Amino acid sequence: MITRCSRLRGAGSVWAWGVSIGACMVALLSAASAQTAPERVATPESDRRPVAARKAPPAPTVPETVEVNGIRRAFTYGAAQHLPDADTRVTAERLTERGVVDLRGLEYVAPNLTVQSINGTASTNFYLRGLGFNDFTQNNMGPVVTYVDDVAFPYSTMASGLMFDMSGVTVTPGPVGTEHGQSTTGGEVKLRTNDPTDTFHYGASEDIASYARSRSDAYVSGPIAHGLSFRLAGQVRQGGGWQTNPLNGAHLGDADSWALRAKLKWTPDARTTVMLSGHVVRDQSEVVGGVPVARLIGSAPIPHLGWTQTEWSARNAFTDVIGRQHGLKPSENNWFWGADLHIAHDFGPVTVTAVSAFETEREAEYTDQDATAAAQADAYRTIAANSFTQEVRLANSHAGDRLQWVVGAYYQRSRMNQAFPFDYTDYLPARGYMQVSTFGLNQEATSQFGHVSYRLPRNVTLFVGLLHEIDDRGITGLTSRIYGGRTLNFHGENTAAAQFAGQVGVSWQATKNVLLYYKMSKGFKPGGFTANNTQVQAQLDPFKPESVLTYELGLKSDPIPNVLRINAAAFYNDFHNQQILGTILIPNYGPLSQLTNVPKSESWGFEGTIDLHPVRHVFVTQNIGWQRGNFQNFPTVNRAKTNAYYARTGVWKAINDNFSGVDNGQPKLTLNGQLDWRQAVSRDYAVEFGPNWVYRGAQAMTPGGTGFYRLPPYFLLGAHVTLRPASDRWQVTVYASNILNRQYFTSGGQATTTYLYIPGAPRFIGGRVSCGF
Repeated sequence: MITRCSRLRGAGSVWAWGVSIGACMVALLSAASAQTAPERVATPESDRRPVAARKAPPAPTVPETVEVNGIRRAFTYGAAQHLPDADTRVTAERLTERGVVDLRGLEYVAPNLTVQSINGTASTNFYLRGLGFNDFTQNNMGPVVTYVDDVAFPYSTMASGLMFDMSGVTVTPGPVGTEHGQSTTGGEVKLRTNDPTDTFHYGASEDIASYARSRSDAYVSGPIAHGLSFRLAGQVRQGGGWQTNPLNGAHLGDADSWALRAKLKWTPDARTTVMLSGHVVRDQSEVVGGVPVARLIGSAPIPHLGWTQTEWSARNAFTDVIGRQHGLKPSENNWFWGADLHIAHDFGPVTVTAVSAFETEREAEYTDQDATAAAQADAYRTIAANSFTQEVRLANSHAGDRLQWVVGAYYQRSRMNQAFPFDYTDYLPARGYMQVSTFGLNQEATSQFGHVSYRLPRNVTLFVGLLHEIDDRGITGLTSRIYGGRTLNFHGENTAAAQFAGQVGVSWQATKNVLLYYKMSKGFKPGGFTANNTQVQAQLDPFKPESVLTYELGLKSDPIPNVLRINAAAFYNDFHNQQILGTILIPNYGPLSQLTNVPKSESWGFEGTIDLHPVRHVFVTQNIGWQRGNFQNFPTVNRAKTNAYYARTGVWKAINDNFSGVDNGQPKLTLNGQLDWRQAVSRDYAVEFGPNWVYRGAQAMTPGGTGFYRLPPYFLLGAHVTLRPASDRWQVTVYASNILNRQYFTSGGQATTTYLYIPGAPRFIGGRVSCGF
């Protein structure tokens, strides 16, 4: 279950093991010697909070027993079955079972969702229902926005390292923004963390797996004074690196990060809640290296690497320039921190909510983007960014009223500075130098929103929402300097947008357990800039705002309560100026990526979730996502044909094409699911075990891409076995991921001479012990 443990090193590991295992052992010994009251493994849905959020049980009068029917645990979020949405809601328990500890893992528990790491780093790109783009510089707002405890993170990297001490996740597809927060076209991912409790609780967990991977979590929560409570949670991650360099046997991929979150909750009276939160993340983890799959330029052979191998190099001259140590591995050197204040007061007919937040990102990461020992595309990126957001909402206080409404305003301001040193020394004869690009970004946005719904007779509800947003952003001070050579200075560019978005729809509660709905939504997302390795002023031309008109028809049903649940939605997206990563050719330099607009495109599909409890001990969840999409009008440079022409002639010539009728490249079919068998093994203990699975279809990484430009499909299989007592105060789990040890790839891209894939993790076998009191 544990391999290469000798590599688990450092004070962080000792502290993590000591705190987590020590806390669990003390708690387990205390539990074994204590008389405890009966508590059923199948806790009612209304109390499916983490153990830390429950009150201590009363003194016992009867022996403890186990009842493993699990119906309530399988059919969660019953109230959401009456909401007209296609949201995927995932409990904290399910996240733990599936090993979802970061944003990347969410695509394994939600349909039609793709979350891809950028060159194996902590930075991510989201695609939901085919809406998303590959933004290497991460200086633009994505079509899918991440929220943490109702705070919108305008740049997804800011949310890195915050998925611990979770209470749940919600993935919302389609245009949003008429009820809260930031307007988007693709949707949002909402992370919810645990709040302080009114009684004292504490707990810890330790997860140890193959390749000396360690994940340690701990929390403590409770009252300080009457109406005042706190929660403190932390996480440490170490090890887990599974790649090696065949040239020297060096090891790559170990995690090395820690995070803390603190919450202070004040309830001066029954109508008022004030929550102050703060967090900090320190990440010095190594990244996942790429695997070259094709030589685009030159005749040098592609290294023949094993699946778990990768090559890299950092020349001393380059590390001297960027101020890092010699022998630097591809890795992060990041700090993220922030604070937010939530205030809510119920005035009787109206509840006022205010959310203020400040988030900071200090990122520095080195990646070997050609994935070879040659210095042909070694990159070091630094980002210093901050964001301030302020939201105020007014809503009616009574959920049972026929008329439900919310109005509000949202403000967001961000500042960013980036630097991109590149080492092209071995990229001869085209470049053969080191270069650095720097720029600043200023952004400000305001929006006003409102949403109203009214319940008519016969359980028919009409709803309508409206949003107006103004966004103003500018790029400043961009330079591209060759060390020992020329410097290119570019004048700043600005772009502004002011548009309306909205929603209108109807829902019908046909029976107690069946809801039908139809809605039309218009989404809006502002434009922005490409700022990656700029060589000509035209590369800074802003791309236009994106808009989408979405038609959605949905069903939520429990045809056999506590036995069968079927939720499904069909959609059609009509895009105008869809933002996408295209290509520009720089004469005598080569093709470079550039964010651009597709004048007209479309996508359609469906997604669904089936929960099934066919017999007493069996519980099945299956998510299904299917989508198709076409570019209806997309004139651009065909990167594949342009690279092929250069390979034949040695001359850079833009081969222009119109991708009208070409598939948008997103995975057509995504499947993920889980089966659990829950069985009492005695009066006091129960066991749960079963497999989980993931299938993802092929994905084109460049418009019109075929061959190696199309990421292969893959299927993964995992499993777990968990032992828990009736009290549910501790549990021990043995698990495996990628049991079949399948070779697969999670993303891909081009860097100067090479096209590469980012490989996925091999088989991991591990164990986890957790406790909460």
